[in-house]
Amino acid sequence: MSIGELAAATGTKVVTIRYYEKVGLLAAPPRSAGNYRLYEEVHRERLGFIRRCRALGFTLDEVRELLAIAADTERDCSAVDRVASGHLADVERKIADLERLAAELRRITESCRGGTIGECRIIEALSG
Repeated sequence: MSIGELAAATGTKVVTIRYYEKVGLLAAPPRSAGNYRLYEEVHRERLGFIRRCRALGFTLDEVRELLAIAADTERDCSAVDRVASGHLADVERKIADLERLAAELRRITESCRGGTIGECRIIEALSG
């Protein structure tokens, strides 16, 4: 399939596919006689894996590590657990940060009594 067909099949922008090739996450496909990229099902499957990882917030380095681990089907899966556990810890830290932020924003917005900007409690709180 062409790069456009791969992009449509996976919901990925062409520029992103080229970027994943450039950084080594997606193998460069063979080329046609006219020098067009010719992607195969293996490219679509790998790109789908990469997109799912990215949608779950894994970094490119984590995706690269997961792809390397997945390539060795006889390997113990503890390495995958380590990567996933590390990512889970990052997600939980971000959730805690967002919960603190939400509480602070709730507190600030509840203090709003209307009026002019010069009397605005939200601007005052954001100013430090």
